[in-house]
Amino acid sequence: MSVQITGWYVVYTKPRHEKKVAGFLSALDIVNFLPTTRMLRVWKDRKKYIDSPLFPSYLFIYLEDLETYYKVLSLEAVLYYVRTGKEVVKVKEDVIHSIRLVTQQVSDMDIEVSDDYFQPGKQLMIKDGILCGLICEVVEIKGQQKILVRVNMLQKNILVAVSSEYLDSISA
Repeated sequence: MSVQITGWYVVYTKPRHEKKVAGFLSALDIVNFLPTTRMLRVWKDRKKYIDSPLFPSYLFIYLEDLETYYKVLSLEAVLYYVRTGKEVVKVKEDVIHSIRLVTQQVSDMDIEVSDDYFQPGKQLMIKDGILCGLICEVVEIKGQQKILVRVNMLQKNILVAVSSEYLDSISA
C-alpha cells in the first residue's frame, strides 16, 4: 500500500452482498458508493422494479487513512481490494463523478454495462437536457450515438443512448 492513501478504491464482495456491505460501511461512517440501476424483474407470479448493482460484487470506497483500509477488509462480506499486480487500484475522482452523474441523472434512459473494447470516441459537449454542459466521450454503436464512461480497473464501460441533437463540438 502506498503512503498516499486518501482517495477512491474498489472492493470485491461476496456475491449479492453489495447492499449489505454498503450499509455496514455507512454505519461505520466510511464513505462508499454503490452505483445501481433500476430494472424490471419478472417472476412467475409477479413483476417488480428493483435497484440492482451496476457492477455486481464491486463497491467503491473512499479511504482517508490506513486504519479505514483495514476496517473495510475486516468486514465479513468483503473479500479483497481490486489490484493490478501487487498495487491496490486507486480510482480517479472524475470516473466516480461520471458514474454518479450518469446513474443519478439518467433515470429515464437505458443504461447499459458492457465489457467490450471500444475505440476512443469523439470528445463532445452535451448542449441541452439534464446532462447539459457535460463533456463526454461519444461512440457510435449500431448507428446510434452513445455516451461512454470507461471504468478501466473493472474492464467495464457504461453506455447511455443520447440523441445527436443534444451534442455539440467542444469550442476551443
